[in-house]
Amino acid sequence: MAGLRDRQKADREKRILSAAVTLFKARGYHAVRLEDLADRADVSVGTVYNYYRTKGDILIATVALEVEEVLGMGRRLVADPPHGVAEALLALIYSYYDHSLEYLSKEMWRSAMALSIDAPETPNGLRYSALDRKLAAQVTDLIVRLQARGEVRPEIDPAAIGQLVFNNLNMMFLEFVKDDAMTLAQLRAAVADQTRPLARLIATEQS
Repeated sequence: MAGLRDRQKADREKRILSAAVTLFKARGYHAVRLEDLADRADVSVGTVYNYYRTKGDILIATVALEVEEVLGMGRRLVADPPHGVAEALLALIYSYYDHSLEYLSKEMWRSAMALSIDAPETPNGLRYSALDRKLAAQVTDLIVRLQARGEVRPEIDPAAIGQLVFNNLNMMFLEFVKDDAMTLAQLRAAVADQTRPLARLIATEQS
């Protein structure tokens, strides 16, 4: 019976998040009420509150869904990255960007970022920051891998460069979600222009 209850609980949560993705993208995060989510998920409002205290909690949960999926993709890339420092870094960055609008719209990203900035010590703010740290750590893992392969200079500090690369890709993503007219292709091109010179600076001569 416990297994059945766990499956039912997971199914309800999945339906709530699916409803949030659909309605937030269609109507805008601020326009959607918890009652709307409950109706779409075919659960009571009380059930929604059993899983999430606020609408902001649901939004951050969709961010987590997005990030956990790109981290999974990133782990596979880090395990066997393409050759060339710029090529490897950009492959990872592009995997983040290309999946970024799978569950969230630009408006949803702006709202999630605002929640994390406005209240950084709340559970939502802390969870958002933790996701950023996971992404930054994965960039570092990639540089460690490239260094072990002899493509990154041995004196380079992978953690420092990983944080630098992440900070830039994150800031450029912020510019992307602020500008509704900016396309993913434009974002990719801009970040490539910024990443390639850095890659040349940290690459070994033979790479």
